[in-house]
Amino acid sequence: MDIKYSFFGKSIRFPSDILAADLSVLLFILSAVFLLTKYKKWKWLWGWVTTTHHSKIGILYLTAGGAFFLRGGLDALIMRLQLALPENHFWVFQGEKYNQMMTTHGTTMIFFVAMPLLIGLMNIAVPLQIGARDLAFPYMNALSFWLFFAGGSLVNISFVLGGSPSAGWTAYAPLALSTFSPGPGNDYYALGLQIAGIGTLLTAINFLVTILNKRTPGMKLSRMPLFTWSTLVTAMLILFAFPALTVALLLLTFDRMFGTAFLVGDIGNSLIWQHLFWIFGHPEVYILILPAFGIFSDVITVFSKKQLFGYTSMVFAIVLIGFLGFMVWVHHMFTVGLGPSSNAIFAISTMSIAVPTGIKVFNWLFTLRGGVIRFTTAMLYALAFIPTFVMGGVTGVMLAAAPADYQYHDSYFVVGHFHYVLVGGTILGIFSGIYYWWPKMFGFLLDEKRGKWQFWLFTVGFHLTFFPMHIMGLMGMPRRVYTYLDGEGLGPLNMISTIGAFLMGFSVLLLLYNIYWSYRHGEKDETGDPWNGRTLEWSIPSPPPEYNFARRPFVRGVDAFWKEKMEGDGAFKPAEGRKAVHIPSSTAQPMILSGLFFLTAFGFIFDWRVVQIGGGISIVALAIIRSFTDCGGRIIHPEEMELNAVKEEE
Repeated sequence: MDIKYSFFGKSIRFPSDILAADLSVLLFILSAVFLLTKYKKWKWLWGWVTTTHHSKIGILYLTAGGAFFLRGGLDALIMRLQLALPENHFWVFQGEKYNQMMTTHGTTMIFFVAMPLLIGLMNIAVPLQIGARDLAFPYMNALSFWLFFAGGSLVNISFVLGGSPSAGWTAYAPLALSTFSPGPGNDYYALGLQIAGIGTLLTAINFLVTILNKRTPGMKLSRMPLFTWSTLVTAMLILFAFPALTVALLLLTFDRMFGTAFLVGDIGNSLIWQHLFWIFGHPEVYILILPAFGIFSDVITVFSKKQLFGYTSMVFAIVLIGFLGFMVWVHHMFTVGLGPSSNAIFAISTMSIAVPTGIKVFNWLFTLRGGVIRFTTAMLYALAFIPTFVMGGVTGVMLAAAPADYQYHDSYFVVGHFHYVLVGGTILGIFSGIYYWWPKMFGFLLDEKRGKWQFWLFTVGFHLTFFPMHIMGLMGMPRRVYTYLDGEGLGPLNMISTIGAFLMGFSVLLLLYNIYWSYRHGEKDETGDPWNGRTLEWSIPSPPPEYNFARRPFVRGVDAFWKEKMEGDGAFKPAEGRKAVHIPSSTAQPMILSGLFFLTAFGFIFDWRVVQIGGGISIVALAIIRSFTDCGGRIIHPEEMELNAVKEEE
């Protein structure tokens, strides 16, 4: 289906899928330029891309992560179309093309969708929940976002340029090395993840310092909301897990670009990659799921109108899950031949994670028991999560049994389990958090009627898509294949799975329509507290002023805002006198610095020495300039805050 024609006697061939992608990107850019020019929004756009404020950066994370979600989702739909029928040939997506689509889907969804969407919600909610005016390092926060965006763009632009990675999102060596995966595809993967990983590490440091040092008076660790607690533990996991990925990617990069042999089977050891990748990779599962646990905890308490059952045990469970997450990586490697003793130890440690996870599930159920439950869209996602995640957890325990894992390994059973955990946990958590905090972000509510339609479409589609995969796996269908033979009984199950995937796709489109409809006709959040919330963020206007709190509140207990409502007049006692607030200035430096990383990566991918050297020098020079530059900013005086408060009341 390639497009071919002659130009001055020279035959030119365009693969139709890449041509379609190129035209789509070009059309999108032209449309964006047209709309920005027509509505005179260039200055508005500049204000957003140079911001250092946590709320705006959170929204940038959600926007970019949402865009990557559409890309990763489109990949999934194409894969499901290819697999819908036995011995099918949909467009060009067989063989290597299918491998590219599968790899980009997995890599994008893990690194450039789930993580940034969660980090976006952290940016929006955590400073407000602890009574802070911003993150500890606003400039570094902006740099973190732009590094993530540069890395994600690098991986995703590879398809437009005709060289996507194709060794799976795990990029196992030696498959990912140049011998078996020639071309630039896996270079995009290695450098893109490396750049985005730097941004994620900076984010972790920023949240750790913020939560430990920027809490308002009275907000002890033992009084923090569960979402803030889960963010703190997640930041620790990132801090210890990502260096392993950094080292693994460096080894892969050196082997591919400079001819070293760290991961080559006969000289080096390809198992080094698997160990390093899974030392990072399994904690990564908890990096993605713990923030969702925090979201569900906050949502369930608000919409059950009850304090969280067993708050202390929930905190200990989060910490214990984070700790045990580093002790289980070998269960991904049972079949490589490490021996029965090793397999037994890691099987037991893996199964032990079910204990703190079970504590959390029972605590959520006991919180619901006797509560005054409101079935809002955010709450529906939280309720749907509990049985879904339990199913994912049970199949996880099945995979933790080493002898059984030999049967399930590399089958569709693993694909089903993986998606029940990460889509059923993380993505449902993200949807719940978006509906929950949307009024705080934008000052209006997403429409509940359309939201509930979106919820049911997504949830039904989710189970139709992923539950049959367990049965396919038990019937022997291997993962990472683009077709299967007729007569194996896999056709009907694959068709059901494809129908479910399209229901999920329609659901995402309905969410986009809901955002548009609610922006035009939705209910405004006049009070700042549309859900009768329990935590600090609901005590201030929606959207919050850029200084968040005119006077930081004094916190007297868990569920601080609810306590003031029940025991007082709903107003906090100020923890400080009236004083001026410093607001960091906007700057384009983080965007430029990340752009230089992006450009330098191209120098390495295509071996352009001038770009490599020039880009490297520019990065160092800009970092030095930044080190000797006054960060500037402006001062907001108490009189201005009072004037703003009067305007908001009017």
